[in-house]
Amino acid sequence: MIKEKLVKDYVLLEKQLSWLTISYNECQMIGIKKSYNIDEFGKFETLCGRYSRGIDFLIRKIFRTLDAYEFENQGTLIDTVNHAYKRGLFESLDELRIMKDIRNTIAHEYIEDELADVFDEVLEYTQKLITIMNNTMSYIKKIQE
Repeated sequence: MIKEKLVKDYVLLEKQLSWLTISYNECQMIGIKKSYNIDEFGKFETLCGRYSRGIDFLIRKIFRTLDAYEFENQGTLIDTVNHAYKRGLFESLDELRIMKDIRNTIAHEYIEDELADVFDEVLEYTQKLITIMNNTMSYIKKIQE
């Protein structure tokens, strides 16, 4: 049963990665500016949403599924992140904490101007999130062989 869940989660992660990459590429072309037109702001807002969902999905779903698949103790979210770090899925616990903090900032910004203030961080850390997602997908493929 857990093997089927891992396979299903892998497919969902692949879709998340695809949509995140599309938004990231669009926003890379726009770049960081002092002000954005409606279309540009909308693309960045979409990237922020996909970034937030991506980081949540990775940590709360994929990392937890990996723990279950590899018979890790189902502890706290911090335990889950530490297990993922030990698997080599990302390079720095501090960096992942920053990524999660950016997600929290996005979730709590209701004023457009303040959301625009995080666009540069979102662009920077989306690239890192894409790398972590790719690392995770490679890891999943490897453990299923």
